[in-house]
Amino acid sequence: MTSARVAHMMSTEETLRLTVAALMQLTRERQPDVAAAIGLTQPQLSRRQSGKASWTLTDCDRLAAHWGLPTLDLLAGPTHAAGCLPAARRPTVGTQTTMPLAPPPPAPPAPRRAAPAATTAPAETTPAPAPAPAAAAPSSPPRTPRRAAPAGPLPDLIRDRVAAALTEAGGDADAAQAALIKSAVPDVMRLFSASRVGGRYEHSEFPATADILQKRRQKGSDAIWEGRPKWRAADLHRAARAGHITMDVTALDMNAAYLAALKTWLPIGKLVHSEGDHHDPKRSGVHLVDPGEWTTPDLPSPLGSRQEPGPLWITEPTLRALIRCAKMDLCTPPKIMESWTSGASEGLLEKMRRALVTVRDEAIANNDEVTTEYVKSMYSKFVSTIGESAANRDIRRPDWMHIIRSQAFVNLWLKAHKAHEAGLTVVQMSGTDELHVSGNWQAVFPEGRGLSQVKAKNIYTLGGNE
Repeated sequence: MTSARVAHMMSTEETLRLTVAALMQLTRERQPDVAAAIGLTQPQLSRRQSGKASWTLTDCDRLAAHWGLPTLDLLAGPTHAAGCLPAARRPTVGTQTTMPLAPPPPAPPAPRRAAPAATTAPAETTPAPAPAPAAAAPSSPPRTPRRAAPAGPLPDLIRDRVAAALTEAGGDADAAQAALIKSAVPDVMRLFSASRVGGRYEHSEFPATADILQKRRQKGSDAIWEGRPKWRAADLHRAARAGHITMDVTALDMNAAYLAALKTWLPIGKLVHSEGDHHDPKRSGVHLVDPGEWTTPDLPSPLGSRQEPGPLWITEPTLRALIRCAKMDLCTPPKIMESWTSGASEGLLEKMRRALVTVRDEAIANNDEVTTEYVKSMYSKFVSTIGESAANRDIRRPDWMHIIRSQAFVNLWLKAHKAHEAGLTVVQMSGTDELHVSGNWQAVFPEGRGLSQVKAKNIYTLGGNE
């Protein structure tokens, strides 16, 4: 046996950790549940699963007894152990046991309805039989078949997909993770489709793209400004370079920024053009605005790094942030010149977002990096491919893509404003998730990996090493 082959063989300890993770996925158990069943605390079980402590033979016997397996079957790897798991240990209500995110068998598409044209669309109803429709024009986008209700809770679709991937990979975590990431786009679109079953509104997957959202060059971009921040407190940095001040600064990282941004006002149907300085909070889209003057030098503007004066096209979250800032006397009010909008909902992605958050929280608690990376790939690729991407044929909503990205930037701005109001000094804000502050930030933001928490990435001294 060559040294290369030896290097890729998993130890019994590593195989057991994968088996425990797979069986917990199949039985819908969390670390506290299993720990209590085998006489450990959750931190003790977490240390064993992370490799910081070793599983003992007594632990193996207790794990096997808990799952109704002979100990040797438990130690034979995740694929064998999953096959030996008694049916009574598998949830039987509202779950799936095989490839839950696989597409259903082909079925004749439901007759098409007219696309929603204005503010809202009625709830989906079963259409009456109709004569065979005429052939569609070649340029007509494909329609999504009528959605089938998921067999169980939405988080189960993600959990079962991970368990199936681990089983198919023979317990190889790296191979399972690679396979899951490769299938993240179709998987997240099926999750989204399942989340919309019974929804109040039937959104348009392929509305006609408004002129302003058309790319100006084949490999270029459109005219929408998303408000990506790149800001530093100029006066502070000048004083630091001159040696007048020094201050300790913490670079904070906002967790899962795009996942949090899925909660935003999205247009439901085709965008409709309008003119005039009027904002309807029940609609959403993109707007040509004169943004006004930013009058607060110790805070960044929600417009981000834009320096050029004059009107520009911005998204709904950026406009709402500017209107809010004007009410707080941080800037002069923006003036809307024209808009492309549709009736909107803040809940279009909410069920999917909650499912992803639930599974992400579980994976973090269980030190399950396979699931954590899979969930991250699902929501990040959802945002990056719903515009005009060859990787996603199920939807074409460049307006949604811009709005979600802008919402992530606005969420970061809101964190900066919260820090400022709490007495912290905002030193820098950049990217999607990075905020640098000076002061007791732990009194303002909870620390951790949860969606509402922040992590400290780095600590440095402004004026010390510059």
